Amino acid sequence: MYMIISNNLIPFLVILASTSSRSDGQQQYSGNSVMNCEASDETGPSPAFLYSCNDQRHSCKALLMFRTQPPYVSVSSIANLTSSDPKEMARLNNITTSEILPPGSAVFVPAMCLCLGKYYQANTSYVYKCTNETYFTIANQTYQGLTSCNALKRHNPYSEVKLIPSINLRVPLRCACPSEEQISNGTKFLLTFLIAWHDSVANISKKFNVSAKSVAAANGFATEDPIIYPFTTILIPLKTEPQASNLRWLFSTSFPYAAVSHTKPSRWISVGVGSGAALAVFCFLALLGFLHFKRVSAARVSREMKDGLPEHFLDKVVGIGESLKIYKYDELEAATDNFSPQRRLSESIYHGILRGNRVAVKKTRTDVSKEIKILGNLNHFNLINLYGVCEHHEVFYLVYEYMEEGSLKNWLCGETSACVHSWNHRFLIALDVANGLDYLHNCTSPAYVHKDINSCNILLNRELRAKITNFSLARDNGKSHSGSVVGEKGYMAPEYVEAGEVSPKIDVYAFGVVLLELITGREAVLVQDGEESFLSEVVISIIDKTHMTDTVNGLVDPRLQVKHPLGFAIDQSELALRLLKLCAACLAPQPTRRLSMGEVVNALMKIHPDVYNPQSFSIE
Repeated sequence: MYMIISNNLIPFLVILASTSSRSDGQQQYSGNSVMNCEASDETGPSPAFLYSCNDQRHSCKALLMFRTQPPYVSVSSIANLTSSDPKEMARLNNITTSEILPPGSAVFVPAMCLCLGKYYQANTSYVYKCTNETYFTIANQTYQGLTSCNALKRHNPYSEVKLIPSINLRVPLRCACPSEEQISNGTKFLLTFLIAWHDSVANISKKFNVSAKSVAAANGFATEDPIIYPFTTILIPLKTEPQASNLRWLFSTSFPYAAVSHTKPSRWISVGVGSGAALAVFCFLALLGFLHFKRVSAARVSREMKDGLPEHFLDKVVGIGESLKIYKYDELEAATDNFSPQRRLSESIYHGILRGNRVAVKKTRTDVSKEIKILGNLNHFNLINLYGVCEHHEVFYLVYEYMEEGSLKNWLCGETSACVHSWNHRFLIALDVANGLDYLHNCTSPAYVHKDINSCNILLNRELRAKITNFSLARDNGKSHSGSVVGEKGYMAPEYVEAGEVSPKIDVYAFGVVLLELITGREAVLVQDGEESFLSEVVISIIDKTHMTDTVNGLVDPRLQVKHPLGFAIDQSELALRLLKLCAACLAPQPTRRLSMGEVVNALMKIHPDVYNPQSFSIE
C-alpha cells in the first residue's frame, strides 16, 4: 500500500518504525534523519551525513542517479553540477553530450568515489546563487538528496547566515564502494538511487534485475519491504553497468515531494508505532482534502478567468501562477472610488482598498501578458507582488501590493523624513535592489533582464524596503538585441543606446546610476544653465581623478552627514569612496568589464558592517 505524505509534513511526522538497523549489509539507510540539519556523528559515522567507509575499498567507480530539472537538463549542465565526465555520462545514457532532455528524465552519472575520513564521497562544487538558498535546499532541491545539509555544513566554513552569492561551496556527493561480501557475490558498482514517491525496494530491484534481498542487505534493511522516504537514497548493487533501457520506467514529470510506506498490519505493533500510524493517516486524509480543495479552487479560477478575460489574452498567459486573482471591473471601480483623481498616485496608477487590502491599480492599454507571466510565476521579496488582473473594454488593470512610501525618486526628493538622512536606510535600499536583480539574472528559469531600472521603478514600503516594479520591457533568454531603444535617460548603458544590445549588464549599469542617486541625493539627469548632463558621467569623471577626502565628501548628499554623540562631524569619506568605486565598477563603458549582480551583492555585503557601525568612521 502506498501512503503519500506532503513534504511540508515530513519534519512533523513520527517515524513509524525503525527499518534501518545495521545488519551485515554494507551501509545503513538514512531514513528521515537527513531532514535534521543538526545531526551529530560524534559517536560514529551517521547516515544523516554520507555513506560510511568500509575496510575494503578506499576508492572505486560509482554511479549516481539524477533527475533532470531546469537548468540541469543536458549532459553538460549535469556534468558541471556533479563534476563528472560528460563523455562517459553520454555513453552510459546512450545520448549525445549536447542533447536536451525533458524535465524529470533519469540520468546515470559516473563518479569517482573516495573514502575521506569517515565517509565515502564524490567531490564537486557549487556556486551559491541566491540569497534565499540554504544548505537544506541545496542538498534536497538542487542535488535532490545526493548530498545532505549536514555534509555541506561540515565541508564548508560558512554558516548559513553568512552565505552570499558567488561563493564556491564544496559539495560531497553520496556514493559508496562495494563491501568484501558484495564483491565476492559479483557486485562491481553501487548505484546511488534517488527515491521517488511511487518507489519500493521490490519494484526498484525488479527494474534493475537484482534481488530485493541484495538491495535490503546493501542498505541495512531488516526486511525486503521497508519504509523508504523521498529526498533520500538507497544503494543498488550492480554486477554490470546499467543499461539506458533501465531509465525508461524512471521518467517522471514531478519530483519526490511525498513519502512512501509499505507496511504490513501486525497485532504486535507497539502503542508508539500505532500512534505514529494514526498521525500519518490523519495527515494523509488532510492532504487528500487539501488536494481536493486545490483542484476545486483551480477549476473555479479557470472559470473566472474565462469569464473575466478575453480568449486571445488567456492564450498568451497560459501557465501563470496559481495565486493570481481575476478581478471584476466593478470591484476595481468601488476600490478606487471610480478611479477618482484623489486616488491617483501617478499618471496611470491609483490607490484603493480591495477585499480588505490596500492595493495599487495600474491602468493601461498596452499588452500586459509579459508582465503577468513574469510576476505571476516569480516570488521574491524584492520584486513587486502582483495580486491579479482585470480586463474591461480593451483596457487592462493590474493590481499590485501597495507601497506606502512610493517611488525611490520621490522619497529622495522628500525633505521631511529623517530616514532620508540615514546611511543605513539608503544602503539597505541598494542591497534590496541588488538582491532583486541578482534573483532575476541568476535564480530564475529563464533568466530575465529588467531593461528599465531607474529610481521611479523602485518602490518603498513603510519599512523602507525596496521592491522592483514595472516589468513591461523585461526580456528573457539572456543576451539579445532590441530593434528599438526604450528607457529613461541617464540610466541606459552605452551598448544598449548605440547598438540595442540587451544583456544582464545593462541592468548592472542602471543599478550603478541608482546607487549614485542614493549616495549623492541628485537625479540621474542634471540640468544646469539649460543644458543636460548625466550624473554618472559627472561623478565618474571626478572619482577617476581624485581620492581626496574633500572631493569625495563634496559628492555625498549633505543630508547624510553623521554626527558623533559629542557633536563632532564624522568623516564618511572612506565609506563613500568604497561605494563610489562600486558605482564605477557597475558603470564601466564595456559590459565585459562590469561586475555581475552576484558580484555587486557580494561587494555590498562586505561594505555592510561599516555602514551599520558608525564608530568605524574617523572623527574630524
